[in-house]
Amino acid sequence: MNDTKEELIIPTVGNIKKLLEPIYSRLDNIDTTLNKKQVNTGHTKYYRNQDLKKIFGLSNNTIIKYRETGILPHTKFGDIYLYEIKEIEGILKANRVAL
Repeated sequence: MNDTKEELIIPTVGNIKKLLEPIYSRLDNIDTTLNKKQVNTGHTKYYRNQDLKKIFGLSNNTIIKYRETGILPHTKFGDIYLYEIKEIEGILKANRVAL
């Protein structure tokens, strides 16, 4: 039998932070790169009705009511309604409730 005892080493918070620093740095670089690409594309991103229902849990009737009352700015392309993501984000920010 082997009588050697393994010493249990518990990492300190400082050691864990040192290990995570390169990961956070890399994630920041990825985030910066992605943000630059989004700005440079010049393409506007849109939600469709099914996106609003899935993401925000809105019903068809609520979406129609919000469009008709001007709460939900939209673009109509044939029979398709499009909602600019940036505008929806702006509405969400404007209606944010601080606790």
